[in-house]
Amino acid sequence: MTFIVGLTGGIGSGKSAAATLFEELGAAVVDTDAIAHELTAPGGAAIGSIRSVFGDEAIAPNGALDRAAMRRRAFADAQAKARLEAILHPMIRAEADRRSAAARAPYVVLVVPLLVESGVSGNRVQRVAVVDCPEEIQVARVMSRSGLSAEEARAIMAAQVGRERRLAAADDVIDNGGDRAALRPQVEVLHRQYLEMAAVS
Repeated sequence: MTFIVGLTGGIGSGKSAAATLFEELGAAVVDTDAIAHELTAPGGAAIGSIRSVFGDEAIAPNGALDRAAMRRRAFADAQAKARLEAILHPMIRAEADRRSAAARAPYVVLVVPLLVESGVSGNRVQRVAVVDCPEEIQVARVMSRSGLSAEEARAIMAAQVGRERRLAAADDVIDNGGDRAALRPQVEVLHRQYLEMAAVS
């Protein structure tokens, strides 16, 4: 059985940076956000269902999901968010499981932003690693990366589980409150642990 580490963290915490380091060390990385973008790109497998449920106004001129319009709609209407998730989540999960099973690395890092929120069970991941940083750093990173306002960044964070609950679900915590250089040694330590765990699983 493939040994899978679930990697999660709030928006702006640095999940992608940590995942890149794991990949450089030899882990296979399966990123559910990347899969979601593929499914909602022009010609993506989810576009037809999204169009039939939400209409043409949910689709951008290039044929992709209009992410900004859908984000506004989902924040304003919990039912719309639930309908979108009902389309995307099973497709994302199926593709993530397929890629994890096909991986030829010693172990898989499954990057799931909403791992704790989705209640991912222990039969899907053998270990949960949380990338953590203070909330004010999250806000600053989201603002600089996405061009969102502080209010928009905090609204996204408010829709995710709180930092305490995420940390309570962690088997391992990666502190990303500092610079990138401080991240690598932590990932290297965990990589060695995961290699050992994968070898006996």
